Amino acid sequence: MSQTYELKAEVRDRVGKGAARAVRREGKIPAVIYGDKKPPIPIALPLKEVTMKIHGGGFLTTIATLDIGSEKIRVIAKDYSLDPVKDFPVHVDFLRVAEGATLEIEIPVHFVNEEKSRGIKRGGVLNVVRHAIELIVPADAIPDAIEIDLEGRDIGDSIHISHVKLPEGVRPTITDRDFTIATIAAPAVLTAAEEGTEEAAPSTEAGEGQS
Repeated sequence: MSQTYELKAEVRDRVGKGAARAVRREGKIPAVIYGDKKPPIPIALPLKEVTMKIHGGGFLTTIATLDIGSEKIRVIAKDYSLDPVKDFPVHVDFLRVAEGATLEIEIPVHFVNEEKSRGIKRGGVLNVVRHAIELIVPADAIPDAIEIDLEGRDIGDSIHISHVKLPEGVRPTITDRDFTIATIAAPAVLTAAEEGTEEAAPSTEAGEGQS
């Protein structure tokens, strides 16, 4: 599970594009806290610290505490915007997280034991359909990633969500189908050889008919 972190924040007394630009000129990032049936709170955060958190990974899957003067609010980042040219954050949306809450979060998928996959040993290619899975998770036990074991997997195998052992209390948001996460495809050379064999077969049959 990701480690929580804390950030100092200031309440903004003004909102709007002009106010947001003024915050950025001060070296801070405008942000908003919303959710939990409470009014949104516009805040400003330190640019350097938030930039490090975003580029450090796990920003959207880690619970944080925002220290706003005399109040501390537990949140999770739901979205952020980056400057299209300079790639620094320009806005962040935070969702309040109540005790015992569950969240819908995209959790990354990690594949292990590729060296023990029969199909990959034979030259097969791991075709990843979903690099992340949207899951319903306990707010206090958000997994860093979902591991999928490739040991014994062969060419032609498909890995569905039903094949994955999810942590306790975690379930997929998609429940109406057994969706595919990855497949092990045949190597291009093998596929081409098979196609060549299929193309050669009719001409052989034609020769037999003429004898």
